[in-house]
Amino acid sequence: MSQALGTMLWLSPLLTLTAEEFPQLRAPPPAAQPAAMGCAGWFQCLGGIALLVPSRFYNKVQDLHQGTGGSAANPLLAYSLIKRLQSDWLNVVHSLEASENTQALKYGYTQVEKDLPDFEDLEGAARALMRLQDVYALSVKGLAKGVFQRASGTHLPDLYSPGQLFPLSADDCFLVGKVAYDMADYYHSIAWLEEAVSLFRVSYGEWNTEDEGSLEDALDHLAFSYFKAGNVSHALSLSREFLHYDPSNKRIARNVLKYERLLVESPERAKAEVGLQRPNVTHLQTRDLYEELCQTLGSQPTQYQIPALHCSYETNDSPYLILQPVKRELIRLQPYVALYHDFISDLEAEKIKGLAAPWLQRSVVASEEKQQKAEYRISKSAWLKDTVDPVIVSLDQRITALTGLNIRPPYAEHLQVVNYGIGGHYEPHFDHATSRKSPLYRMKSGNRLATVMIYLSSVDAGGSTAFIYANLSVPVVKNAALFWWNLHRNGAGNGDTLHAGCPVLAGDKWVANKWIHEHGQEFRRQCGPDPDD
Repeated sequence: MSQALGTMLWLSPLLTLTAEEFPQLRAPPPAAQPAAMGCAGWFQCLGGIALLVPSRFYNKVQDLHQGTGGSAANPLLAYSLIKRLQSDWLNVVHSLEASENTQALKYGYTQVEKDLPDFEDLEGAARALMRLQDVYALSVKGLAKGVFQRASGTHLPDLYSPGQLFPLSADDCFLVGKVAYDMADYYHSIAWLEEAVSLFRVSYGEWNTEDEGSLEDALDHLAFSYFKAGNVSHALSLSREFLHYDPSNKRIARNVLKYERLLVESPERAKAEVGLQRPNVTHLQTRDLYEELCQTLGSQPTQYQIPALHCSYETNDSPYLILQPVKRELIRLQPYVALYHDFISDLEAEKIKGLAAPWLQRSVVASEEKQQKAEYRISKSAWLKDTVDPVIVSLDQRITALTGLNIRPPYAEHLQVVNYGIGGHYEPHFDHATSRKSPLYRMKSGNRLATVMIYLSSVDAGGSTAFIYANLSVPVVKNAALFWWNLHRNGAGNGDTLHAGCPVLAGDKWVANKWIHEHGQEFRRQCGPDPDD
């Protein structure tokens, strides 16, 4: 996708929209002609051809844009906006209703096509909604209504109450279900297609030019999903309903005969209760613990329970911190986890985000001897050297004073800035290498000894950092720095540091990571007699 969308527009599961990137939509003057638009951005072009496309579709996009309130923190709003500008707009451009203005419409579209979300972005946004549904135990019926209510039986409080509701249309739900269907994920396809069918039934007879699907399409996909899940009886019922609307469809008629034959041959299938099992795509062994921590923030003890966990001003014997000591909150002693409040200023956070934004790319993970993209890590990241700007130099000095460690290259990695958008997450992992074949050892400076993670933004909901085996999770605290040791003093990896970045439920999460390696710290963090230290 083109960088022309601006430094803060990350579609797919990385969507961030600000008012600066999306100026208010205005209808063009009557004399506006597509060939003379000179589009400066895709919204201007959308406005320029607004008189040519169905005004209803234009108003739908405009209403979504005006509802952003500066940024698309609500994932339902973000998904809807991506869909309007990907599949919906394409359907309008190539519709029969647009035949009289085909040339002008296609011209306007091609002028901005490179800056529009592509299908990968749309598919990623749909998968992000399914991820949020799973991790936060959300009701699909509630999501379709624009509310983030828990699924029945969870007995958990709601995590997010948006100021404005953005309900999904029947076609919006159909597309999410179809994305799951295409992945043979019938657990999710059934839930979303059921909602699509329900909404399509209510509006049957009304046809929107921009829609991808219809009641018949939803019934078709839902019937086959139930068949694949083992519920032949319901697949038959849905297929018969399809034929009620389209009696001439021979393929569905053949399916009906097939389902009827299967039920005659195996009558027990008519009464079989099919328990759909949620897929574990990444084969995550700690999934239940991880999701519980994301939902509840874990079981952090309070100060009166463990007096050793307290807040204090710290100088770490550094002259740099004498006049302005850092505010330390001890979160955990084993593994050692501390949160340093107000570690950076708002101006510094915005500066770092601005420096990184033009260079953001899909984050990768270490796999054996190489690095690659992975579904269990959805974010974008960039690396900033200290030569980029004095603010990075100042930050490095502060980290040195805080930790007492040597962070000059090659003893520490450059600052990594990460942006998480819709459903952005990083499933449980270690920061330190667990194999000598890891790419981390290419620096010739040993393993990752410690992590400093700085929260550059706040979020409305979700996005906490969960330590799985320590049974705690730390919410996003803007401008604070989270510190922990990855290795014991003897150099062995600390298994209790297994941690995860919970999916961002609402908002735009930015963090900056500084990873400090073993070498260069020999006299700064010396070995001790206790192997668990």
